[in-house]
Amino acid sequence: MSIGSYGIEQERIGDRRAESRSDGLPGIADQIHASLPIGFAPFFDCNPTSKTTLHMKKAISEYRTFFREFRQTFHTTGAIAPSGRVLARAVVKPLSCHQTPVRVLEVGSGTGAVSKEIVKHIHPGDWFDLVELNDRFVDTLRHRFVTEPDFQRVADQCEVLHRAVQEVSTDTKYDYIICGVPFNNFPISLVKEILRHMSKLLRPDGTLSFFEYLWIRRFKALLASRDERRRLGGVGVVIERYLSRYEFQCDTAWINFPPAMVHHLRVEGSNSGNGSNAEPSARTVRAGRPHVPLRPITPHSESYHARRGESHRG
Repeated sequence: MSIGSYGIEQERIGDRRAESRSDGLPGIADQIHASLPIGFAPFFDCNPTSKTTLHMKKAISEYRTFFREFRQTFHTTGAIAPSGRVLARAVVKPLSCHQTPVRVLEVGSGTGAVSKEIVKHIHPGDWFDLVELNDRFVDTLRHRFVTEPDFQRVADQCEVLHRAVQEVSTDTKYDYIICGVPFNNFPISLVKEILRHMSKLLRPDGTLSFFEYLWIRRFKALLASRDERRRLGGVGVVIERYLSRYEFQCDTAWINFPPAMVHHLRVEGSNSGNGSNAEPSARTVRAGRPHVPLRPITPHSESYHARRGESHRG
């Protein structure tokens, strides 16, 4: 069942909001507001029904929800704030170039910070599934599809799946998978399981995109016990194996809190029967076909730190 059938009675909210606005000439407050830089406008907005003020209230509500869930379910939330606009655009970049109908899967949608960017690139004939495990986040996502224009536009082409990604059937294949789960919070075995399953969900030549916060893993290791440092190191090794074999592009979103590195992968063997070829082992990375890095091996690159037994990504 699509999102379009959820909460139809809430669709009138936008109409009520529009009716409450005045059609008169702009006042002094509106003129001042129009002359301000975008970043400062919300703090000088005198009109409680203006788009800017409503947007600010919505953003504050989203941050409040995210931070509350971070405190209560840290292991599955993994961040204190939703992803910023720059990071969202970076992780969605491969999707923005598609010309033919595609299927898109977002894993760990949270409050919809990245989803908001994804729906802008959903065209007629496309389909978009959002996978989220957190109850409150699921409610927030469904609410956005019935109250926000960008989400409403594609509501009949989308579905929010309240489950773990491992429960998504591999009978359905996706052209793009965009992942926001906090790998650094999970056991090594779970990280392997999630990456292996997402690889099975990809169509041949499909793209898997995910991000990691810079320096977070290293910072955690400084304060962690020996067992926790071992777990963090193991997570780093698993991710580096995928990156060293399948990554074709890497971007850094510096204007984000915290800054993040975005990885885009094309996983070979993603459509194989059991997915056994999709997960690279340490042996296949070292002894497989020669790997030509797509970025320089410098002291700031991931491969450099991995070969020194360090972890650079967050």
